[in-house]
Amino acid sequence: MVVASAMQGLATMKTMQPARRRLSMRIARVAGIDVYVHVTFFLLLAWVAVSHLMKDGSVGGAASAVALLLCVFGSVVLHELGHALTARRFGIRTRDITLLPIGGVARLEKMPERPGQELVVALAGPAVNVALAGLLAVVLVLLGLPLVPRAPELTFDPLPTRLLWVNLSLAAFNLLPAFPMDGGRVLRAVLAMTMPRARATEVAAALGRALAVVFAVLGLLFSPMLVLLALFVWGGAGVEVAGERLKAVLSGASVEDTMVTEFHTLAPSEPVRRAVDLTLASFQTDYPVVEGERVVGVLTPLDLEHALAARGPDSSVGAAMRREFQRARPSEPADEALLRLTDADCQTLVVVEGERLVGLLTPGNAAEYVGFHRALARPPGASAG
Repeated sequence: MVVASAMQGLATMKTMQPARRRLSMRIARVAGIDVYVHVTFFLLLAWVAVSHLMKDGSVGGAASAVALLLCVFGSVVLHELGHALTARRFGIRTRDITLLPIGGVARLEKMPERPGQELVVALAGPAVNVALAGLLAVVLVLLGLPLVPRAPELTFDPLPTRLLWVNLSLAAFNLLPAFPMDGGRVLRAVLAMTMPRARATEVAAALGRALAVVFAVLGLLFSPMLVLLALFVWGGAGVEVAGERLKAVLSGASVEDTMVTEFHTLAPSEPVRRAVDLTLASFQTDYPVVEGERVVGVLTPLDLEHALAARGPDSSVGAAMRREFQRARPSEPADEALLRLTDADCQTLVVVEGERLVGLLTPGNAAEYVGFHRALARPPGASAG
């Protein structure tokens, strides 16, 4: 179930990604990395401003709170750039950085496999926050401003003072030894120096989940936010363990091992009602569109729905199909081929030898392969875990 859930997550990742992009706007490109802001971030800014205005009616207080929030998210961007630029030194690309109300998300292609490299990449983000705090401390001393907040809520202190302690808090929070925070990856990297990476992930995830239980108990007693943090940590631990188990199985598999070889195809001239009939009669949902022996497109369920709604069941497959899709070769490593789906709208890999179609591979197929592989590896009578 854990591995299947991980692959289902991979399957839905790109379904969600276009929506995330549609709801985001690019605000900058730093060191070749696009930085996006989700529209909900602006809702957060509005909520902070309105809540301060309703609280004390002070426009200055509301402006100060919004300024602090913008500076905090500036620090978050620099934190994520710390990870991204450090990962680049090890040949790992960062696709983009997106600012959300809950923080920043840097989409690295992967984390380094070597423990020492992962340790450096994981520590780079908190190190940026500590460096920013140090720089702010120097500025405060030079300006004769207080280093220590005078008010518990930081409301009436100078902006640099507030930002200094926010950066220290960000560094401390991210170093909690729990996935998906940086501290969980630091712990795994340290453990992986003396044990296999998969086992190190399981140990770090177990510690993270124990911490999540503590957060949940404290949250029920003191703050609902801690309950949300507990759920965040618990889920992050499961994703990391599932991902490592998945990689352990797929690392030795080729596309040919995991692909589907029995499937239906469509011709561009056929009506889309043919796809409806095939879908109702089988479990197939994505259809390669073939002209002669050459694959010219893929018809997905979303394409089919749009065609039925806009043009009716007698419209052609060729008018409804998508012409941009990912290809793979049978001998290619399955895990590397599936990674290409991360940035693809179509979640079906068309497997070809030359121009001839020989198979299809989706995250769902890979999930089944991993599940069967792990079932065969268990002793008879052992329960799935």
